[in-house]
Amino acid sequence: MDGIIFIIGLFTSFLLMEFIAWFAHKYIMHGFLWKIHEDHHKPTGHIFQKNDWFFLIFAVPSWQFIMLGFIFESVISIGVGFGIALYGIAYFMIHEVLIHRRFNWLDNIDNRYFKAVKKAHRTHHKKTEKENGECFGLLYVPKKYWKK
Repeated sequence: MDGIIFIIGLFTSFLLMEFIAWFAHKYIMHGFLWKIHEDHHKPTGHIFQKNDWFFLIFAVPSWQFIMLGFIFESVISIGVGFGIALYGIAYFMIHEVLIHRRFNWLDNIDNRYFKAVKKAHRTHHKKTEKENGECFGLLYVPKKYWKK
């Protein structure tokens, strides 16, 4: 039974993270913390950006859920923490490696889904200011970006 509870926590938190990341991106990064996120839309040429600090928004709660889950023997908490971490890994691989190519680990991926993700993200980056943006999510891609 513990395994099922862990899996439920893992998958539920992973799925919810797309909405949470969308919300944080639209209302926090493109809102009152734009000064930290701005260098992601207006590259400085540096390897690291101020924007990279946003990983803490998700890494700290992930670590806390896992740590407290082990301390209090809460399988659901451990699952939630690992679900958040798994989303963070997926985000890193897709956003940093595949889309922005900050690391050249994945080359020539010819996949319809990844092409749609890239297209939606390019649309997001057409705007270099914080207002009037679109496509704030990452894993969920609106239907119009799937068309050739």
